[in-house]
Amino acid sequence: MATVSSAPMPAASHATLPPAARVVVTGLGAVTPVGLTVPAFWDALVRGVSGAAPIASFDASGWSTTFACEVKGFDPLLRLDRKEVKRIDRFAQYALHAAIEAVEDAGIDFATYPAAVRERVGVVFGSGFGGILTVQQQAENLEQGGPRRISPFFVPMMIPDMAAGLIAMRYGLHGPNHAVVSACATGNHNIGDAMHTIRRGEADVVICGGSEAPMCELGVGAFAASRALSTRNDSPETASRPFDATRDGFVMGEGASALVLESLEHALARDARIYAEVAGVGASADAHHMTAPHPEGLGARLAMQRALTAAGLALDEVDTVNMHGTSTGLGDAAESEAIRALFGPHTERLTPTSTKSMTGHMLGAAGAAEAIASILSIVHDVVPPTINFSVPDPACDLPYAFNTAVERPVRVAMSNAFGFGGHNTSAVFVAFDERPAA
Repeated sequence: MATVSSAPMPAASHATLPPAARVVVTGLGAVTPVGLTVPAFWDALVRGVSGAAPIASFDASGWSTTFACEVKGFDPLLRLDRKEVKRIDRFAQYALHAAIEAVEDAGIDFATYPAAVRERVGVVFGSGFGGILTVQQQAENLEQGGPRRISPFFVPMMIPDMAAGLIAMRYGLHGPNHAVVSACATGNHNIGDAMHTIRRGEADVVICGGSEAPMCELGVGAFAASRALSTRNDSPETASRPFDATRDGFVMGEGASALVLESLEHALARDARIYAEVAGVGASADAHHMTAPHPEGLGARLAMQRALTAAGLALDEVDTVNMHGTSTGLGDAAESEAIRALFGPHTERLTPTSTKSMTGHMLGAAGAAEAIASILSIVHDVVPPTINFSVPDPACDLPYAFNTAVERPVRVAMSNAFGFGGHNTSAVFVAFDERPAA
């Protein structure tokens, strides 16, 4: 692999950007397989709790994979009315719950915002699959009763951009509104677009994130057919084991995560609590294969390097990387190689981890969930563990946070998310410092 410079190309440091161009995180929301709120999610991650269990959404007995990391105990009526629930797919229900929590966490009451101010609030929120459960149900309706059985709500329930639209409708937000769809890189891409929307001056506040609800025969069956899933049916809770030599595929997950991003100027004006700063987001393409990663992690390395360049940070300033780490043979090895190639000697001072060992792979929601985990690592100076490790793999030789959370100073956290199609994204978050650099 080509030698990589130990420092990114010169760029405007996040601390030297004018206040209006700096973007901070002020609100967090999550619906996950290990917790239905951000505090519950974080507590489970730090304790190393697995969200994997036999599939409850449908009868998977006899399938090659009979388990997943499903969201448990979710009641959409806690935040949505019954009529609304009937007209939106489960992925959008998850998205709304996460967004509402994030807005409440940010301490924003949009009802008090004049229309002109709400024109400066955007939503950038995506999904990899969109309403796949709706697609399956409507296909069954067509098969059983013909075209007249197709619901008039089929299209709005199915399309992946509807989560963004529904969040804007709930609060009357007229700012930029769209959805980035890039498979399992979706969450990070939406965070990156939200950041750029604020930096361009098109919005003061953007609600962003990702959502996924693939737990149905069609959703699980698609990945089972591609032989991407673990088949460790006798021990679901230990099946997601990133970087372990005995890993045999990923564990499907679901849920949603949302972040409220604001310009620093706007956040300071309303005396908001700031979790961290979005310093930079990098993206690349493997241009290699529809589903397999570049064998040397070329695209992953480029995305990480570009994120650091955008942030104006040196390699040795990074403390932890929440890796894409899906528990697949090729993916874990390629990403590990990319990190070692990029960070060089500093690799030994990193604390990489993969929270997918607990949540499973939340697909289009993964990037946003792992961004929240990275941000909370900065807040609490704790790196959640990669659980289920027992057998070393020479191809995965980084100093991962295996099995137990690591307490260490965390000022800069990187979060990676890669998707089918060769999409690679990396987001960098830094501890907030109100003082500009001298």
